[in-house]
Amino acid sequence: MKDFIIPWDDTRDMGTPEKHGKPVTLTIDGVEVTVPEGTSVMRAAAEIGTQIPKLCATDSLDAFGSCRLCVVEIEGRRGTPASCTTPVHPGMVVHTQSDKIRKIRKGVMELYISDHPLDCLTCAANGDCELQDMAGAVGLRDVRYQAPETAPLANHFAPRDTSGAANPEWLPKDDSNPYFTYDPSKCIVCNRCVRACEEVQGTFALTIEGRGFDSRVSAGGTDFLSSDCVSCGACVQACPTATLQEKSVIELGTPDRSVITTCAYCGVGCSFKAEMQGDQLVRMVPWKHGKANRGHSCVKGRFAYGYATHPDRVLSPMIRDSIEEPWREVSWDEALSFAASKMRGIQEKYGRRSIGVITSSRCTNEETYLVQKLARAVFLNNNTDTCARVCHSPTGYGLGQTYGTSAGTQDFDSIAASDVVLVIGANPTDGHPVFGSRLKKRLRQGAKLIVIDPRRIDLVKSPHIRAAHHLALRPGTNVAVVTALAHVIVTEGLYDEAFIRERCDWDEFQLYMEFASDPRHSPEATEMLTGVPAAELRAAARLYAKGGNGAIYYGLGVTEHSQGSTTVMGIANLAMLTGNMGRPGVGVNPLRGQNNVQGSCDMGSFPHELPGYRHVKLPEVRAIFEEAWGVEIDPEPGLRINNMLDAAVDGSFKGLYCQGEDILQSDPDTKHVAAGLAAMDCVIVHDLFLNETANYAHVFLPGSSFLEKDGTFTNAERRINRVRRVMAPKAGHADWEVTQRLANAMGADWHYTHPAQIMAEIAATTPSFAGVTYDLLDEKGSVQWPCNEAHPEGTPLMHVDGFVRGKGRFMITEYVATDEKTGPRFPLLLTTGRILSQYNVGAQTRRTENVVWHDQDVLEIHPHDAEGRGIRDGDWIRLASRSGETTLRAQITDRVSPGVVYTTFHHPDTQANVITTDYSDWATNCPEFKVTAVQVSPSNGPSDWQEAYSAQAERARRILPAAE
Repeated sequence: MKDFIIPWDDTRDMGTPEKHGKPVTLTIDGVEVTVPEGTSVMRAAAEIGTQIPKLCATDSLDAFGSCRLCVVEIEGRRGTPASCTTPVHPGMVVHTQSDKIRKIRKGVMELYISDHPLDCLTCAANGDCELQDMAGAVGLRDVRYQAPETAPLANHFAPRDTSGAANPEWLPKDDSNPYFTYDPSKCIVCNRCVRACEEVQGTFALTIEGRGFDSRVSAGGTDFLSSDCVSCGACVQACPTATLQEKSVIELGTPDRSVITTCAYCGVGCSFKAEMQGDQLVRMVPWKHGKANRGHSCVKGRFAYGYATHPDRVLSPMIRDSIEEPWREVSWDEALSFAASKMRGIQEKYGRRSIGVITSSRCTNEETYLVQKLARAVFLNNNTDTCARVCHSPTGYGLGQTYGTSAGTQDFDSIAASDVVLVIGANPTDGHPVFGSRLKKRLRQGAKLIVIDPRRIDLVKSPHIRAAHHLALRPGTNVAVVTALAHVIVTEGLYDEAFIRERCDWDEFQLYMEFASDPRHSPEATEMLTGVPAAELRAAARLYAKGGNGAIYYGLGVTEHSQGSTTVMGIANLAMLTGNMGRPGVGVNPLRGQNNVQGSCDMGSFPHELPGYRHVKLPEVRAIFEEAWGVEIDPEPGLRINNMLDAAVDGSFKGLYCQGEDILQSDPDTKHVAAGLAAMDCVIVHDLFLNETANYAHVFLPGSSFLEKDGTFTNAERRINRVRRVMAPKAGHADWEVTQRLANAMGADWHYTHPAQIMAEIAATTPSFAGVTYDLLDEKGSVQWPCNEAHPEGTPLMHVDGFVRGKGRFMITEYVATDEKTGPRFPLLLTTGRILSQYNVGAQTRRTENVVWHDQDVLEIHPHDAEGRGIRDGDWIRLASRSGETTLRAQITDRVSPGVVYTTFHHPDTQANVITTDYSDWATNCPEFKVTAVQVSPSNGPSDWQEAYSAQAERARRILPAAE
């Protein structure tokens, strides 16, 4: 297969994993080679270009030594050991070829082929089959094993034997999984799939059942769809034959070229090879050199790319004068002229601050940069915000106040050095699955885990891992729990005084120590409030403080609270208290929800900050961009998303350009969002699909998927990854081109011809990106900001010798109860989250086969709460709050505690955010999605509001036939 050629792209399978240690020199086939101690003979041979035949070995898995194809001879040693399991020794002399070895390998290969169908020409793996390759490598030309005249030859591949009787050893193909098939007749029982499921993914869904000739791969005695398999694709990738095969390859054939790009789902930022036939995408394969994913993937990135070619995609621009009218398809010129005229007219009538933009965390850095530039350099205001407002804006504020920079401290590789991991308000196995797999691997190696979450997530207990402590706190009490942890560390003298004196402000620490040691913050004093047993909390605090390298990973369960910023600062305090900063295995790490949440913040999407987190009020910062853009920048911070909607209802904000964001489904208090959008004179939606927000739009501009553009994403570890165009934009333009055309239609004079030019402008104006170029990214694969003269190859670990702000700053974290309280009318607390198979508002994943796992949102409710309300599993229930109500089905489970209910927000039919309130974080206005007082009662089906919403959406999506 022809690959996108990059200097660092070595696609060879080295047979066994890379090792690190002191150098060892040996001789292989007369060639001297030096490799690290612990390296296998097989890998050492590969280093000098000698590929020893193999079937059970691959460099993503530990050596297994079952196929016996890789045998070699070693001088001074008896027999023919397997090269994959034999480590090198100084002075070792190895021979990979001899008459004896060739005879053994050919004999082994004969045995494999004797129980394998010889349908190579019609097999989906033809040309991409290691069994086929190895048969050629060992020179196999004939198979001596034939059926005797009086009886059939036992095999697993023929449905019937030579007498016509059914073959009891044969099993039919399992095609239950929507993305791949399992054909037992082609299995060579190499164990690679089982080992991949265990070692790489950590799900342990597969096993080998039976013994000897009866051995076969099993998904737990059931089909793949019904099993514990999470469809990450690790087994498919590991399989050397067509036993496990992508259905897309079966249908389309073997790909003939590939392009390396970056996944557009969560904030892990996995690197993939998009394998193609012409402009047809055949499959996505995780790239082994991707520094975020290290060759692994999840079901979304690996298989759920079909939305890019889904029939629902809108490929023609559309306009309408009123949201009551049907859409009219028009040319790009007419649509952009219409949009520009509308927006200019609004500014002339209501003033220049009457319009604004919302940038997308799913678009590239370059596209986001242009959208905020559109607001500041063309609209001449700072009315720009991003979906990070409703997820991780408290991260920016909290880490900025304590450490001086608004991002995580580590790279994902750092988890391999962690001894204690504290996961708070995050569900990595569902929300960030590839990182979740790396975390589980470290836990299986002996690291300890503390989970702080009101719900029993999979990490609390799953195959071969168990959390040392699960602090199942009451929703809304994060600050109290974090401060109680600090109380234990301070009062028991578990803090790292040397680190604090050297790296932090000692005077501020004295004030913080006085605050944290107050008896009102003790675990015993807060137990009634938080619901966390005091003894359990004390044990968790001691483990984190004294258990070795301690790392904290957190998610939206921290930030989406009225005290989200306070909790982030409390987490930062814990890391400084214990000295868990500035080295591998430690740190504070926000798990970003979308592929470019970090990048959208970096690019200046917030209304008070220019790119690089520099306040718009600072004249020296404005001067940089004024010189670059040739305009005067408004020094007044603009409106946040919620402010835009409030102003729209009040009549002062009338126009919005919304790129790649569905605020009607993703933002809180759906009724208020709808009222704000309905009050605007011009809403421009720039997206792949007619999303929920488009129900209130006047202009629809077709977007381009990640497969159709060049650019960069920045993941949760600050890693800047290249996005490369795989196919031509189906609507004719990449998103950055559409924004440029809109800007020019409004009087700008932009002349970008490639995203590399936009990145050059970003680098010229933003210190943390100063050294970033596409050439550097192509050379290194990726870099982590800051990347500048001081760090020309990026910065994997932050705050190594000192904090960005100088001295680390301890912040007082006083608990303040949310205004959203339970009572007789609304006695339960609703919290929300994500599920593995779906993503965000579901616009992408709902248009893939992932719906087979999650076709509707459900409400998790504890058996105690369900019984008292007469609710059975699967019943329709009414979920009501002070803001609104909706209906969905109940799922009775003890994952949630009594008094707590949980749902996802992936399906617009449910519109879970009609329930959530407008309460928000005190510092950033990040909505309090995680705490809503609700009541649950039986229902007969969809509510009146849901039916009215559905009818309005249907009317709003009418499109006039082209002839009209």
